[in-house]
Amino acid sequence: MIKKISVYLLVFALAFMYFPIRPAYAANLTSISDTVSTLVSSVDANHTILFVTPTGVESSTDTITIDFTDFTTTSVAFGDIDLAEDNDANCDGSWTDKTLAGTAAAGTWGAAIAADVLTLTPPTDATTGEIDAGFCVQVQIGTNAASGTNQINNPADANTHVLEIDGVFGDDGQFALDFVADDSVNVTATVDPSITFAISDTAIGFGDLVSANARWANAAATGSDTDVAAHTISIGTNATDGYIVTYNGATLTSGSDTIDVAAITDNADGTPGTEEFAMGFSTDGDTTIPAGYDHNVTPASRDWTFVASTTTTIASETGPTATETISAFYLGNIAANTEAGSYSTNILYLATATF
Repeated sequence: MIKKISVYLLVFALAFMYFPIRPAYAANLTSISDTVSTLVSSVDANHTILFVTPTGVESSTDTITIDFTDFTTTSVAFGDIDLAEDNDANCDGSWTDKTLAGTAAAGTWGAAIAADVLTLTPPTDATTGEIDAGFCVQVQIGTNAASGTNQINNPADANTHVLEIDGVFGDDGQFALDFVADDSVNVTATVDPSITFAISDTAIGFGDLVSANARWANAAATGSDTDVAAHTISIGTNATDGYIVTYNGATLTSGSDTIDVAAITDNADGTPGTEEFAMGFSTDGDTTIPAGYDHNVTPASRDWTFVASTTTTIASETGPTATETISAFYLGNIAANTEAGSYSTNILYLATATF
């Protein structure tokens, strides 16, 4: 009997030498990451966890667990979790979503958190390729999940925490998150308020006014027989509510004599032979020209107005603007009996921005 036992032991020993029993080792997950919506301690956050599984999921018992020890997960349910598989190892977003419920069923994964450990249980009818070997897996937890309303609360301390992915599916891995009291950087800058304003010419004139036809002031102060701009006004500002340009001045005056102001609508030259002093304006941008002064039309449709000794708006814009150019036109007519004399006036233009 002893000899037989010795022979059996010898045979077993030889078999073990030539056919050793090799223990099964879990494969290491690769490309593990967890993008957290905030790293501030004790604050609720979303998690987007990615990893590549060398082994994959092949049966209904191949659970995946993610250990959130030191986190607070009590409010998270399966509706706050999404599970998806990429079609390769690139984790590049070609995701196939898995159906989740509180417990696994045919065609449905179970998702449950207990003692701060998330367990993902494959469908009861899972077979090889439920999650393909070498493919990327995505787990979203929080309001970033399709139906998510609850988030995981970060640890209360500002330390590094190591989390582990494990389970029966045969692979495992770890990743780390570090938390801080404040994860945002406040950046400040100041933009100084600005406004630019310029008048191209401050000495203009009609030259000799005659009753036979209208005259227009020009920059040479010699006057023109055609409708020309006497000068331009440029305005630009970064004011939030834009700007207005106003004028204030008397009519043309010589001693005690004056030339009447006029309000002319849709007329190129007013009424020659009648005293008329008026202005009009046009713009190359988005500036608003009030009714009565509009020269952004054909000459025959132009309006002319002058309001003596009253601050009056001739241009405005309701937001910040780069430099706008406003062209100013001056119309003069006299009657046959208009008093002789040297007429003049000073018209004050002001630009006001609203910051």
